[in-house]
Amino acid sequence: MKQFLDYITARMPLSSTDKELVEQLFIPQAFTSTTCLLKAGQVERHLYFLCHGIVKGYQNQAGKIVVGHLVTPNNFFGSLDSFMTESPSLDYFEAVTNIQTCKISKPDFELLKSKDSKWGNFIEQITNEHLKCKMDRVKDFQLLTAKERYLKFLKQSPELALQVSVESIASFLGVEPQSLSRIRKQITRE
Repeated sequence: MKQFLDYITARMPLSSTDKELVEQLFIPQAFTSTTCLLKAGQVERHLYFLCHGIVKGYQNQAGKIVVGHLVTPNNFFGSLDSFMTESPSLDYFEAVTNIQTCKISKPDFELLKSKDSKWGNFIEQITNEHLKCKMDRVKDFQLLTAKERYLKFLKQSPELALQVSVESIASFLGVEPQSLSRIRKQITRE
């Protein structure tokens, strides 16, 4: 919980009452690796903050796994569309490693937003950060080669390269695993 409170206080000041509210509404929970936190077709009932570990979000498109999210600590995750609209999710979210999270339910999320306008501003800030990441990712797919995307991935998230399968990384980068293996061999020879 301390890590989560530190994350929030880096973005906005918290009174002791605010901290108590966060500790009351966000529930710490650990999951073991390969635990599926959400399956496509289910309604997302929680938003999660990842304190430790790695999570992947993906879709199963006609039997092919398409990884859209590789989540590292100090990030929120979950099917936001499903959570907000209470509609079935298109995504799966699965723990890649053992993970520790802080989660909030939809009713508690609404209660938090109603307590003070600063929480709405905080949520908007986080949403905008995630939207910017998605826009940057789209731009990378348009402008960078597969090798350039992989090098950027290594620079931004070196821990993922060691803990996530080649298949998941390849899918996340939009390349076939064989192509990623060739790129990796080429980089080690350079």
